[in-house]
Amino acid sequence: RVEHPAGGYKKLFETVEELSSPVTAHVTGRIPTWLRGSLLRCGPGLFEVGAEPFYHLFDGQALLHKFDFKEGHVTYHRRFVRTDAYVRAMTEKRIVITEFGTYAYPDPCKNIFSRFFSYFKGVEVTDNALVNVYPIGEDYYACTETNFITKINPDTLETIKQVDLCKYVSVNGATAHPHVENDGTVYNIGNCFGKNFALAYNIIRIPPLQADKEDPMTKSEVVVQFPCSDRFKPSYVHSFGLTSNYIVFVETPVKINLLKFLSSWSLWGANYMDCFESNETMGVWLHVAEKKKGRLLNIKYRTSAFNLFHHINTYEDNGFLIVDLCTWKGFEFVYNYLYLANLRANWDEVKRQAEKAPQPEARRYVLPLNIDKADTGKNLVTLPYTTATATLRSDDTIWLEPEVIFSGPRHAFEFPQINYKKYGGKPYTYTYGLGLNHFVPDRLCKLNVKTKETWVWQEPDSYPSEPIFVSHPDALEEDDGVVLSIVVSPGAGPKPAYLLILSAKDMSEVARAEVEVNIPVTFHGLFKRA
Repeated sequence: RVEHPAGGYKKLFETVEELSSPVTAHVTGRIPTWLRGSLLRCGPGLFEVGAEPFYHLFDGQALLHKFDFKEGHVTYHRRFVRTDAYVRAMTEKRIVITEFGTYAYPDPCKNIFSRFFSYFKGVEVTDNALVNVYPIGEDYYACTETNFITKINPDTLETIKQVDLCKYVSVNGATAHPHVENDGTVYNIGNCFGKNFALAYNIIRIPPLQADKEDPMTKSEVVVQFPCSDRFKPSYVHSFGLTSNYIVFVETPVKINLLKFLSSWSLWGANYMDCFESNETMGVWLHVAEKKKGRLLNIKYRTSAFNLFHHINTYEDNGFLIVDLCTWKGFEFVYNYLYLANLRANWDEVKRQAEKAPQPEARRYVLPLNIDKADTGKNLVTLPYTTATATLRSDDTIWLEPEVIFSGPRHAFEFPQINYKKYGGKPYTYTYGLGLNHFVPDRLCKLNVKTKETWVWQEPDSYPSEPIFVSHPDALEEDDGVVLSIVVSPGAGPKPAYLLILSAKDMSEVARAEVEVNIPVTFHGLFKRA
């Protein structure tokens, strides 16, 4: 077990300046000549406005990062996304828009009457696009989990415009983890108001760019609506599963209290975090729909409570759906442990906090699609290669028990990535993840989901980001390619951060490209081929 007594991980949560133009990175090793394009990533880069701090990991203002690869040379660039939240904070020199875990106080310059009336405006929803970046048609968008996404220029990192999803399709928000199919079709999920005011979840589809060159957003549509376990309290949804024929939605016990969410936050100084609560009795409900027909399967899958942020992959096999997940056991919300005060604490305190938190485990669930009443009481899973079970109970529910694919005490396999273009939604063997040690990212891990064999890259006082797999252009095997990660190395070394390139085969180092500036934490991103 690696320890971090020097606390170098605190550098991940330090404000940095944007760059006016790209800087050249110093390469050691050899960048593969076939690696041409840009790694684009999002994360927080401004952790306070003047004397006002942001409190939660998901509050810092969105910073867009780009590493460019061309003829073995590497440059690094970054710009703050010019969201409403950022521009207004810069203009007024204070936090203006309430973020995930930080309440924005009303404007001190307004008089008591205008303050009183602003109580009735309701919540101004944040557009702080710090979580991910993804393509729609020929455009690229930075996003968070609200109804606002921000169109950006992937070459210059300039902000183009804010887009309100509500104007195109009936959702109150959408996740930062859409599925993008090879033809460019985008699927996502978001909470919505369904029949007679009950809450529900809509799957939306945005078609690929057509010959008419019209913005595909204008052609978005709802494919299917999943019901909610509690008509007043939708579950927090962060990602979902997709195969060629099915959509899988995992409904967890982390609930959004809508009455709190819709009440006037400014009256009681609330933020998004204050609106979450846990349902301690429901466990987890899994829902499946047919993708093409948009038809809900009337099968009630149930299992014990966990938090879920990231689906690893989902595929079909002989009448079963295999659903691989990064779970955190129990119903307490993991985000309660992601306040910056926790993450910036000294190592002993970081460990103490993580001991109390839900424990991480990568799991495989197997969902039978063909149910026969005659099998009541039996395990319906007949696949030879898994120990996961699905038992039909007399109340017509199917109780699921997982196969554990990765588990280590307070060591998470998280931010999973796969060879998505070729193996997303299909049978696969490998996933790449970020290893969290008591929530501190300190290693990169490759996992064989069939044999559970692991390969690890780790160096002392080095803090990597989500690994992005880039396939070799002439790849024959699933793991022919490289893995890219941004590493913060605040220790004795000369350079504060670097882009790391590993062989996807054995996680050995191929090259690194060092920069002279610190790079704060990034969450998600993509590789855009040149």
